Amino acid sequence: MEVILKEDVNKLGHRGDVVKVAEGYGRNYLIPHKLAIEATAGNKAVIEQMKAAAVRKSAKEKGSADELGAQLSGLVVEFTRKSGEHDQLFGSVTSSDIAHALENKGFAIDRRKILLDVPLKTVGEFNVPVKLHREVTVNIKAVVKKDAPEEPAAAPAPAASAEASEEAPAEA
Repeated sequence: MEVILKEDVNKLGHRGDVVKVAEGYGRNYLIPHKLAIEATAGNKAVIEQMKAAAVRKSAKEKGSADELGAQLSGLVVEFTRKSGEHDQLFGSVTSSDIAHALENKGFAIDRRKILLDVPLKTVGEFNVPVKLHREVTVNIKAVVKKDAPEEPAAAPAPAASAEASEEAPAEA
């Protein structure tokens, strides 16, 4: 089956490309999710207009991605996590955590654009690539720090028990 892509699809093609795909993939996924249209004679005539519009849209997106990339370059996001021996984290720092930290700093970036192969599971500094556009990828620094263990506070136990003992006889 031949389809015309309306959006960029990873490992398949870019917007405006005519590609051959399996029948089920085209009918059950690409077309219902509005990622592609069937490549008919009428649609192929429309493809030229779509390609011109896609070039303009892509140039505009690349420009805004370049601006955002300039703002993001050199940005540092910090995380404090509990860790055990050998600085191994009890949990991990995922792309979703990084996206949330960026959102707190005022950058709305989808977690799927953060190219983190595996979650960060150790303490340290990491360079994390963020793909803003197919031609624009910027690195941000993620710093994972060790959570300081809480020291037990010296509670005035005798004073608290003295107050409790004074109230107890009143009831008897």
